[in-house]
Amino acid sequence: MKAAVYEGPRTVSVKDVPDAKIEHPADVLVKITTTNICGSDLHMYEGRTSFETGRAMGHENLGQVVEVGKAVSKVKVGDWVVLPFNIACGFCKQCEQGLTNYCLTMQPKSDMAGAAYGFAEMGPYQGGQAELLRVPYGDFNALRLGEDAAERQLDYVMLADVFPTGYHATEMAGVKPGDQTLVYGAGPVGLMAAYSAIIKGAGRVWVADHQPDRLRLTEQIGAIPINTAEHDPAEVVKEATLGLGADNGCECVGYQAHDPQGEEDAALTMNGLINAVRFTGSLGVVGVFIPEDPGAAEVQGELEAKGKIPIDFGMLWFKGLRIGTGQAPVKRYNRALRDLIAGGKAEPSFLVSHELGLDEAPSAYEHFDNRDEGWTKVVLHPDSSGNGSGKRTAHRSAAGTPNRSLEQLRHEAKERGIQGRSHMNKHELEEALDR
Repeated sequence: MKAAVYEGPRTVSVKDVPDAKIEHPADVLVKITTTNICGSDLHMYEGRTSFETGRAMGHENLGQVVEVGKAVSKVKVGDWVVLPFNIACGFCKQCEQGLTNYCLTMQPKSDMAGAAYGFAEMGPYQGGQAELLRVPYGDFNALRLGEDAAERQLDYVMLADVFPTGYHATEMAGVKPGDQTLVYGAGPVGLMAAYSAIIKGAGRVWVADHQPDRLRLTEQIGAIPINTAEHDPAEVVKEATLGLGADNGCECVGYQAHDPQGEEDAALTMNGLINAVRFTGSLGVVGVFIPEDPGAAEVQGELEAKGKIPIDFGMLWFKGLRIGTGQAPVKRYNRALRDLIAGGKAEPSFLVSHELGLDEAPSAYEHFDNRDEGWTKVVLHPDSSGNGSGKRTAHRSAAGTPNRSLEQLRHEAKERGIQGRSHMNKHELEEALDR
């Protein structure tokens, strides 16, 4: 089978590798049809982790089941499934508490916890940027999808990571209806955090970044963009909140945060949130921070290379701020988020800028890593079911008009004075607007 394989810093190649296969009676074998490039993949792509050469990359995966092990009873051949990036057993102490992000069984190192597909320090498992993927404990890990799965892959694939991860940030930050929330980072996870806060009923959501294309997507979902090349997010938020600051904040950037001039500072976003969030507020940190980053020694410092980040802990303590950190337990959220998508209440595919075949992975990684204009979220189709044109083309409705997002439809309905729009799903809004 073909797979996108890590060859060394900033080098990915698509090559033939041994076929994935059933290795345990509880395994499921999935033909991958849609798989994303994640911002976390870039840490490995840039050589800033211990990721081994020769391994297939990719932890945001969706596809169709082609084989099941003898111990699998729920998942059937032919099912469409989306796969949490966490690989979990379902029965260890952590999994029993819902902490599938820190499974003890699937992580082979006794002093570690947590496993994932194609991810550094999270077990030996191959990634899903490939034609086939072995899924351990398939009955537990595979989330089955409905009859619209094939046509809505771009929405459902976001359940593998970015949508639940963004949602997890808002959960740790305690976002609730009416809150004023600041999100640092307008990458896919940051946009999903902002989107989740809006779904939860936050009164105002700001998103701080310096990439214009990403800030435009922020506006599209109804959040307020802050261009960090022009404004200090803390000043913007405090000015809008009588000097008090946001109720809560989400960190969605991580240890390679950098300013608009390109200078890296792992503490940049954390210190920005500590400054911008009001006394007794909460922070949800889902941006990746790691214990060792050899690449930081040159661009930041020796302490940062050891994962020691100089955050303003004095102010954090003085303000009584609470922090939640870590990777998302995807299974805690993905079923409910799936049903929001199925019911027309969420459409996370607004992130997608490019659909490409697997053979184009090397170029896609290069563009995404360079933060080239318009490359906001890249989807690969190992079965070549993508449009193959590179840039995503607008989907068309039956009437021949571009398929608008749920937020766009609600905005149009508001302008036309349509009543009950906030309770309508996507199909109902389209019908109301076409009348």
